[in-house]
Amino acid sequence: MSAVVRAACVLLLGLLWASCSSHRVHIPPHEEVARMARFITHQCDWASMATISTHQPIVGKPFSNLFSVSDGPLGRSTGVPFFYLTRMEVSVQDLQVNPAASLSMSLAQTHYCKQEGFDPQSPLCAHIILSGSVLELANGTEADFAKKSLFSRHPEMIDWPSDHDWFFAKFNITQVLVLDYFGGVKSVTPEQYFNASPDRKHH
Repeated sequence: MSAVVRAACVLLLGLLWASCSSHRVHIPPHEEVARMARFITHQCDWASMATISTHQPIVGKPFSNLFSVSDGPLGRSTGVPFFYLTRMEVSVQDLQVNPAASLSMSLAQTHYCKQEGFDPQSPLCAHIILSGSVLELANGTEADFAKKSLFSRHPEMIDWPSDHDWFFAKFNITQVLVLDYFGGVKSVTPEQYFNASPDRKHH
């Protein structure tokens, strides 16, 4: 191999390494539990939401479904998961009877766990479980922010059918559970959660 070809190969490998490194996900230290919870919420674009079913043949049973979420435009985390929902959806019909719900998000939804070789069920593949309720947002400042938050990260929503009775909603968090390391699940209060920041430059 000539010196020129060798130099070109080295340069190409360097560029590929730099490209891969720039896409690596860097998480907060696992000791910073509230910050980890906020980080996961902001990184994830979708969540699994469990409701109490109102539909036969599983009335009164837990029912899990997927929803697109956003807690703010990228780089503007609020910690509040926002939704764009239709009353035609089965889980939304459950929520109209009982707004209580549980929301799960995991770094398995990002590149992090694959890049580190962690199985989604591993404690090292951090995930959170939020308990609370889903509240519809009236037209106003909060609904406008929810729209910006969701449409900026889920642009397809802009073209969803206008005759489906869409509305914006938020998840009202009453409890946060975090599993991001060995030793079991850790509890974070809503106050601790909202006082934390996912942005490392604030810490």
